[in-house]
Amino acid sequence: MASVAAAEGAAAALRSVLSRAQHAAARSGRAPESVRVVAVSKTKPVGVIRGVYDAGHRCFGENYVQELIDKAPQLPEDIEWHFIGNLQSNKARALLAGVPNLDMVESVDDQKIANRLDRVVADLGRKPLKVLVQVNTSGEECAYSNFLLKYCCELDLGCVELAKHVKLGCPNLVFSGLMTIGMLDYSSTPENFMALANCQKEVCKGLGIPEEQCELSMGMSADFEQAIEMGSTNVRVGSTIFGAREYPKN
Repeated sequence: MASVAAAEGAAAALRSVLSRAQHAAARSGRAPESVRVVAVSKTKPVGVIRGVYDAGHRCFGENYVQELIDKAPQLPEDIEWHFIGNLQSNKARALLAGVPNLDMVESVDDQKIANRLDRVVADLGRKPLKVLVQVNTSGEECAYSNFLLKYCCELDLGCVELAKHVKLGCPNLVFSGLMTIGMLDYSSTPENFMALANCQKEVCKGLGIPEEQCELSMGMSADFEQAIEMGSTNVRVGSTIFGAREYPKN
């Protein structure tokens, strides 16, 4: 009974989140369908995820490779899984082979992992994989000083270079946009969102593509509405839908 109640509670919470996301999109002058909500289900049991699926949601996110590999076969194949955690090169093959319906990797943060994903997609004969370039917008060393502008300029150069590498040098990947987790403690500030939006402009200029072709994945449970109002097209919402994380006790 507890799991049934948890699934029903998560489904109700999802409906609230979707409504809030749609209203935030409207406040920013965009259509409701311009924003994707990724329901982040890490540590949550399959039965609770199924309750959110049965409420009509299809886009889910996981942070850990083995957890996603374990869950995916137990859930419907039309789920669009997003991997949003740190991905080590030596786990790329297991992830792509174990989750045929993996729709996107949101956390490509260097050329090494981009190259590895590109090779594995080719080896497995999968269709090209959508990826987001992860950008560190924390600027811990200078975000609260007069050097924020300098930091942002350096950040722009880095994300443009990596985005170009993915788009031009990785034929089995689809460059789909940019992602940030915000600060190192996973909180976010308006400055984080502005930094990513600035990167978007520079990346689109560097690649010669319209901004509509470069998604912005920013905003989580505590700040997804503000993120949407500042341009996010992809928000990653976990605890607001599923409740507090349930980590194993030592």
